Amino acid sequence: MNIFVINAGSSSLKYQLFKMPAEQPICVGLIERIGLSGSIINHKVFTGGQEKTVREELDLPDHQAALQEVVKLLTEAGTGVIQDPGEIDVVGHRVVHGGERFSDTTVITPAVKEQIKMLFHLAPLHNPGNFQGIEVAENLFHKATQVAVFDTAFHQTMPEKAYRYAIPASFYTQDGVRVYGFHGTSHKYVAAKVGEYLDNPEAKVITIHLGNGCSMAAVKAGKCIDTSMGFTPLDGLIMGTRSGAIDASVVFYLASKLGMPMEQIDNLLNKKSGMLGLTGSSDMREVQKARAAGDPDAILAYEMYAYRIQKYIGSYAAALNGVDALVFTAGVGENDALTRELVCQNMEYLGVHLDQTRNAVRNGSLREINTPESPAKVLVIPTNEELEIANQCCQLLAEVR
Repeated sequence: MNIFVINAGSSSLKYQLFKMPAEQPICVGLIERIGLSGSIINHKVFTGGQEKTVREELDLPDHQAALQEVVKLLTEAGTGVIQDPGEIDVVGHRVVHGGERFSDTTVITPAVKEQIKMLFHLAPLHNPGNFQGIEVAENLFHKATQVAVFDTAFHQTMPEKAYRYAIPASFYTQDGVRVYGFHGTSHKYVAAKVGEYLDNPEAKVITIHLGNGCSMAAVKAGKCIDTSMGFTPLDGLIMGTRSGAIDASVVFYLASKLGMPMEQIDNLLNKKSGMLGLTGSSDMREVQKARAAGDPDAILAYEMYAYRIQKYIGSYAAALNGVDALVFTAGVGENDALTRELVCQNMEYLGVHLDQTRNAVRNGSLREINTPESPAKVLVIPTNEELEIANQCCQLLAEVR
């Protein structure tokens, strides 16, 4: 089964093609600057144990033009891995927000598309781009089954006590104001890997997704019971440019006392805060260099970043009544040994004992970084959201058929 996975952003398009059940993609790609001059395509093909890379720079005015270029690369001599777009059996789409309506992977119908459009206001930066990707793919891969995989779906198993806010109930019942959580595809993928690795389907796991966006989840027996992002992806951990959890009164103060318009406050907390606001850079590699050079802002930022994660670990250990494994994943989680070291300090009370030598190793595969005698496992697991989407598409179609 040929499954083509699409992750469409407002000006970008990530994609992978899987020939399932093989879990290694036969091609991967990223298109950036869609709608701007000088759009960039990076396309990689894996055949016969070899890798071939194509990099192009051209003007792509919209997602239609971008996907048409992808189809060309998929089918033409030299880069082609299929003969015709009709060979694609399924197109799996990452959709960021599914609200309460979508708790499972779903075949896309006109009714489903209308529901996704109705959720634009909950994810204005993401859902419109996801929707555009669906509409373009329907035209180009007209024989394929179109499937939506929602970032919020994994968190729909949270109990009401975890997802409700302590505000009048009408804001939830009428307006949908509640915790939704995000990065669900990543959390689901790594949590399943932990269960397999520990051979314990009932495992109590805390998954820690650290990239430019950061979130955590408390997972018991493969089900999410709490997560750090909330109504939007702004809540929770300190991130690359987002503040994470902050006293709501700060917003009132910025508006009423400093005279900042709401749009400017929104931009401040989402795009100018986090590590960028603390240090001047949202790139953890740059912050780490500054820290090593003795920059006090970078030193403090790392301490704050790790401390916020530690606080969530403590609360999630309480929610789970213990913890069998901590899991670090995504760009920072997988590659930043310093972050993992700082997070695991003073965690002996939870049975967490980090092995410094193991922690320093980078090998791109699932690995333990705890000491042999550590009661709790500390794992690094590379996430693979595209593979998780492909797997969920396969499972859904198997159930339908």
